[in-house]
Amino acid sequence: MKDAPIHNNPNLKQLRTSLRNDATPAERKLWMLLKQSQLGFCKFRRQHSVGRYIVDFYCPSERLAIELDGDSHFTDEAREYDRERTAFLNALNIRVLRFHNTDVYENLAAVCEKILHELKTTTPSPS
Repeated sequence: MKDAPIHNNPNLKQLRTSLRNDATPAERKLWMLLKQSQLGFCKFRRQHSVGRYIVDFYCPSERLAIELDGDSHFTDEAREYDRERTAFLNALNIRVLRFHNTDVYENLAAVCEKILHELKTTTPSPS
């Protein structure tokens, strides 16, 4: 039996589609700036799977994942899950930026500035 691909596992396609269709208001707002390479001229994908995880936004050329966290991320269990996911992505040399949904609503310019800064930062080589 062949292993599933690490990126966009076909077994997660239905879930990825559902997450795109049911995006949170914060995800929709940020996507308006990320889509069509509008921010930093870098292409982003939304609801992109890496391994068994699905990240909100992913820039393949810069190996940058962006996660927006709402209230469901503030439990101990969710924090542990997020730590495990971040460690998994970092092990694949993928950087992870996390923002609260309120950051997108209240200070979108600062969110975009931080993303642009990360896009300009060289991705560290794998160890």
